[in-house]
Order: sequence, then C-alpha cells, then structure tokens
Amino acid sequence: MTAGGLKMLQNMLEQLPASERKIAQYILENPRIILNSTVNDIGTQAKTSGAAVIRLCKSLGLNGFQDLKVRIAGDLVKPAEQGYRDIEPGESYFSIVQKTTSNSIQSIRDSEEIINYEELERAVQTLLPAQNVHFFGIGASNIIAKDAQQKFLRIQKNATAFTDTHLVATLIANAGKDDVVFAISHSGETAEVVKVMALAKERGVKTISLTKYGQSAVASLADIKLFTSYSGEAPFRSAATSSRLAQLYMMDILFLSMATVQYEHTIQAIDQTRDAIRFIKEGN
Repeated sequence: MTAGGLKMLQNMLEQLPASERKIAQYILENPRIILNSTVNDIGTQAKTSGAAVIRLCKSLGLNGFQDLKVRIAGDLVKPAEQGYRDIEPGESYFSIVQKTTSNSIQSIRDSEEIINYEELERAVQTLLPAQNVHFFGIGASNIIAKDAQQKFLRIQKNATAFTDTHLVATLIANAGKDDVVFAISHSGETAEVVKVMALAKERGVKTISLTKYGQSAVASLADIKLFTSYSGEAPFRSAATSSRLAQLYMMDILFLSMATVQYEHTIQAIDQTRDAIRFIKEGN
C-alpha cells in the first residue's frame, strides 16, 4: 500500500511557508481527520484556506490532495516504527549491532515511501540513451558517485566520478546534448555541487539530483529530482551512515530499473566484465 505522507510532512515542515506549515502541523497532530475531510475542511480546521492545502500538496511533490490522503491512509495501517536510535557512551557491541541494523532498515524504508515514480521513470529514460553520465559528489557523497560509476561502466555506459571541480567543469564545458550531470548531495546545499549544477544549467546540460527530501539549492537546479528521506538523527554520529545507505539504495534502484529495460544487453555486458576480471585474476 502507498504510504509516506506523514514522513513527507515531517521532512518538509520547517521549509514550508507559514500557511502551509500550519496545515502540515495540523495534519501531523490529527492524521485520521484527513481521511474523511475535503480540501476546504482541512483549510478551515487549520485556520487557513483550501488553496493553501493545494499549495502544500504541490510543495510535497504530490498529485493533489487525494494522493496525500491515500499516503496517510497507508501510514495509519503500518506497524509502529521503532525510529532512529543513536549510540551512547560505553555502548555494548550487541547494542551497537542492533541499533545500526535498525537505523539502516529504517532509512531504506523511509526512502522507499517517498519515491516519486514519475521522476524515477524520467531518470531512467534520460540515463538509458545518455552518451556520458558525470556523477559528482563531495565527501561521503563521492563514495556514492564512485559506486554508481562502477555500476554504469559494467553495462557499457560511459561514466565519470571526479571530485576535482575544475575537471568536472571541463567535462561540462565539453558535454554533448546526450550527456547527463548527476549531482549527489545529502543536504542539497554543498557549495561545490551547487556551482557544478548551476554551470550545467547554464550550459544546457541535462541534470539529475539526489538529495534529502525537500527544497534545496541542488534540487532546484535539477531537471529531474530524486530524494532520500531525511531523519532526525544526531548529525555527527548516525546521519552519514544512514544517508549513505539510502543513497546507495536509490542508485541500486536506478541501476536495476535500467537493467530490466535492456535486460539482454545488461546480462551480456556483465558477463563480459566478469570474464575480463576473471582473466586478470587467473590469467586465462
């Protein structure tokens, strides 16, 4: 069942304009009320307007009020979530294993709930014919870029994953009409990534972003926007771990979605790369 409406509201709450934030807060506090309410009902009960409810749905990237209602209905029948838990001083190894496992699963489930399948389809259809895909991320996000590059190269898709912004700028300056710049930034505000995306936009190069859910400088510059869920984790201990896993998860979804469209070609390419690696390792 489709879900994720409450997660979207929680993730976006602080970024919303005042009238939309009032509605979001009201729905979060009274989720069951929305199931049998109209747009005007919610606007009146939240002491704002029906128009603001419509704007809220648009801000969330949803296909209207009914889409939000369906997602919240799905949320209300889900088992209770354990939520994210951070480590404590002197934590036992057993407890660390349990918390890390729980946090990882939670991050992936939260990200699954906010996937926009129309944007996913657009991303796949843009990447399939791309001549070159230039992945770009800084710090932990570059790990995701490198992983994506390795996957794409295995299926005969030219891909780069450089961290040198001057080199990336050179690639964008010489990019063709079938090239794609794929920006990765959990915060969506990494200065170098914003500049690269602005350059790509100025040069007319197709762009895809992968950021945390919500409004950000990187996402605003992208033609196609993909998201992972944003959690309220402690910023210095858990967040980089869970966000990295969610980003890898989204890259796996993209890769497998592309693979299923060109299944025979993908199998053949992977077999060829496997044979080449075996030759290097075994010499035959």
